[in-house]
Amino acid sequence: MAFTTGYMTNTRDFGTACSNVVVNLVNEDTVNAATVTIQIFFSLVPDTKTPLYVTSVNLPANSIARRTFFIQGVLAYEVQYNVASAAPANVVLSNFGLDQFGNVVQEHRVLQSELTTIPALSPVI
Repeated sequence: MAFTTGYMTNTRDFGTACSNVVVNLVNEDTVNAATVTIQIFFSLVPDTKTPLYVTSVNLPANSIARRTFFIQGVLAYEVQYNVASAAPANVVLSNFGLDQFGNVVQEHRVLQSELTTIPALSPVI
């Protein structure tokens, strides 16, 4: 099951820019483990989508994980997730943008219910 935040503008022109994006992963399944692939794309110029991070996180049953990614200076970014599990609906995803002081940037808060389902992760070229 794949999801995206969509592209998020990350400039001071539209509020507070983020220095980091924190990804939170929760496996609510009490039996099955899950693997979550995270891809973060960025843009420094309009109309260009460039991979910045690609990583996988193994989540044992009934566990949580958090990963932080540095994104300071990018014009826009997108977080994509792919959940591989016997029960993918039991994996809860969210991400939060943090400013240079570690404060949450509310405009960059994306909860599970706000993610958009996509057919597959974008190819990393």
